[in-house]
Amino acid sequence: MFQDAPIYHQLVAERGDVPARVRDAATTIRLELEQVMNTGRPPGPFAPAQPQSPQTQAPRHNAALPPGPHPR
Repeated sequence: MFQDAPIYHQLVAERGDVPARVRDAATTIRLELEQVMNTGRPPGPFAPAQPQSPQTQAPRHNAALPPGPHPR
């Protein structure tokens, strides 16, 4: 599509072939999603976290907020 445009070649030389990288990433995601939808599990080693009792769970912290008191 853009291969005949001189600006395309210049951008590819400067930034890399971004559309090709996006297509590759989309293909990888699509294949992984298909595997998850077919098997119910993601590809590769995956061990779901074992549920912990409330006594052994570490307190959850909201890393998006700065330390200190927060309005409730």
